[in-house]
Amino acid sequence: MASIEGLGWTFDTVAETYQKLRPGYVKELYDKVFAYQKMDSSCKALEVGIGGGQATKPVLDTGCSVMAVEPGEHFCALCREMFREYPVFSVLQGKFEETELEQEMYDLVYSASAFHWVPEELGYKKVFDCLKKGGAFARFANHPYKDKSRPGMHEALQEVYAKYMPGTLASDEYTEEKARKRAEIALQYGFVDIEHHLFHRTRDFTAAEYVQLLGTYSDHIAIEEKTRGKFFLEIEQAIERMGGVITIYDTIDLQLARKPE
Repeated sequence: MASIEGLGWTFDTVAETYQKLRPGYVKELYDKVFAYQKMDSSCKALEVGIGGGQATKPVLDTGCSVMAVEPGEHFCALCREMFREYPVFSVLQGKFEETELEQEMYDLVYSASAFHWVPEELGYKKVFDCLKKGGAFARFANHPYKDKSRPGMHEALQEVYAKYMPGTLASDEYTEEKARKRAEIALQYGFVDIEHHLFHRTRDFTAAEYVQLLGTYSDHIAIEEKTRGKFFLEIEQAIERMGGVITIYDTIDLQLARKPE
């Protein structure tokens, strides 16, 4: 995709669609997180960038308290409503790197498809400071890849992207090497016990559903509205010509790191 620098604001403009269409995360990922860091009602977790709450319920279901920091006003309101039955849930509006937080307070700090918006040096240092000694940081993200099951689908979409967003359609699948390098970043900031894991799944969309999904990506949202409408129509038409359904191949990476005792 195109450069996303400075586009973090875009997500909050489509908060309800984002909440509806962006995927959650697989059970196996949470199994790894909670095997690495046991969580129960005595524990506290901090979520960096809650978005539409896709990653929050499994953490709350451990019984721990969760406080989220989220810059988007609409996302904050949606998540307060979504998790209103959890008295141990709260959300603060603001950027993580600018929000004043208590040090050595949390057993787990986690961030799902959001930590890349935080400047690295500020983000890792702040996570380290917020964690209790022995506490864990879990960073994970979803990386969608082209439809590998329908010959010609990717090429058809590339033709449209070449017209409206040249050079932005991902051509490389997310690899274990990328996950390993991302995990090792934490070593530079004093973390230990580094782990990384990959998980895979597929998701099917109709042509109309897929263009709705594209409308939740920052670089697509930033396109001028009239041009975006033409772009999305051509994407939808291309998928319809290929049978009307597109399958996305997701790779989910998880990095785990611990603050020394």
